[in-house]
Amino acid sequence: MKYKSTQQLEDVNFKEARALYKSMGCSEADLRGPVIGIANSWNELVTGHFNLRQAAEFVKKGIYRAGGTAVEFGMIGACDGLASGHGGMKYILPSRELIANSLESMARAHNLDGLVMLGSCDKIVPGMLMGAARLDIPAIMAVGGPMLGGIEFDGRKSDSTSLSEAVGMFEAGKIGAAELDRLEDTSCPSCGSCSFFGTANSMGALSEAMGMSLPGSALIPAVYAERLRSSEEAGRRIVELVNKNITARRVITAESLENAAVVMLATGASTNCVMHLCAVAYEAGLDPKEIFSMIDSLSERVPLVAKVNPAAKYDMEAFYRAGGVPQVMREVRDMLHLDAVTASGLTVGENIDGCKNPYGTDRNVIKSAAEPFSREKGLCLLRGNLAPDGAVAKPAAMDPSMFKFTGPARVFDSEEAANRAILAKEIEPGSVVVVRYEGPKGGPGMREMFHAMKFLYGMGLAKSVALITDGRFSGTNNGCYVGHISPEAAEGGPLAALRDGDLITIDITKKNISAALSAEEMKARLKDWRAPAPDAPDGWLRIYAKLAASASEGAMLKR
Repeated sequence: MKYKSTQQLEDVNFKEARALYKSMGCSEADLRGPVIGIANSWNELVTGHFNLRQAAEFVKKGIYRAGGTAVEFGMIGACDGLASGHGGMKYILPSRELIANSLESMARAHNLDGLVMLGSCDKIVPGMLMGAARLDIPAIMAVGGPMLGGIEFDGRKSDSTSLSEAVGMFEAGKIGAAELDRLEDTSCPSCGSCSFFGTANSMGALSEAMGMSLPGSALIPAVYAERLRSSEEAGRRIVELVNKNITARRVITAESLENAAVVMLATGASTNCVMHLCAVAYEAGLDPKEIFSMIDSLSERVPLVAKVNPAAKYDMEAFYRAGGVPQVMREVRDMLHLDAVTASGLTVGENIDGCKNPYGTDRNVIKSAAEPFSREKGLCLLRGNLAPDGAVAKPAAMDPSMFKFTGPARVFDSEEAANRAILAKEIEPGSVVVVRYEGPKGGPGMREMFHAMKFLYGMGLAKSVALITDGRFSGTNNGCYVGHISPEAAEGGPLAALRDGDLITIDITKKNISAALSAEEMKARLKDWRAPAPDAPDGWLRIYAKLAASASEGAMLKR
């Protein structure tokens, strides 16, 4: 078989390219291809990526055993946890676009035949999937796996976000400094993507559900030997995909994205996944608005069959040992496109039939579709006069008593202002905290309101205060929250018209979020409104703010 890379390397006009490869020790056999890129986002900032250097060595073993040539290169990757709560979070979502662009640049500049993408965390996985869809060459997403859970705290194994809840408890006088310090030392006992079902692990699961990761691979803990065996298998499989010419867009289709959406809803995955699926769809040549509508439709009929932290006490290791993504897909099998092609070379149906779980099925974590945790929506898309283009909530992480919530607005124009008010005990029970100008353009960068929800929880307000925003939330947040409100305030969306005291109603059953304001009153308030200048230094963030799409379309750079 003639590979794209060898067609170039065998041309006499490209002797220079052969010499450059040989300068790094490549042999004649290496130059016969296929040349497989390993896009490795390993670094010493992101705990979810700390093991990827070792994983890459096993990917290389698989590539060479299958007859390919491995060429590894670095990719950026930023940590949501380290960036949370300050201006650095503005760079996290925009970094997704840089990752997709870098992947495209490296693969096309060097004429690669295929890609194994190594990444684990929140924006890195979707960024790599976006780049693969854009490139449309054979590709496999190989994640590094979740962290193990820490000591028990507040009725469950702790994790990094337990510290934010603990800070709220400390401020409320519920715990002392010694317990706070002990939690700091024991909540993160290993590397890996954080041990809850946040965006990192949710997107790993959805990559597997859409067929871009090998079956059973997404949730293997980072420190399990199975993780390394899975990495080697990814190396073997990518050569097979190249030989069969199974490219990314043969895997990423409307049907496979629907499969991912079913798993997203069946597991109560991170609200960020809605936006990421829309962005991946855009890069695959599909209409993101149709994906948004498809998710809205599916939310009415997909049962919630898995509950993991933050919706339950079980962590990612427990989810994996309970059967993980393959077991969830078995439970909702009748709702999946079983003939969809996957990166394993097999169909979704064949993958489900062939996946074995040596640990058995734990029905405390994964229930059947016949007897699910709930027939209510795991995720929910809302509309109303505050969100004409849509917003996202997570009923799976809400107390049912808050499925309909009405309260007066407390309006803040930034995350920091809201956090200060919460910690200063200025938020009354029954209020709706509004955080605006935090959308893709307004932030810019659409920060997570992670700390605000954790502080409310720690201070005992999680069941009596709601929070809405044109920003995002972490997948680990729980409580009554609505994010991704579109259009955002910075584009003159309805949030810009709100004032303290306006009555706001969130109704999960009716999928509605509205303010008790007439259209005429909103129009009058916005008549003289002017968008505030973006709070961003000159550079990448200003470029992103100018070009970013609405959150309801995926918040990617539209071309």
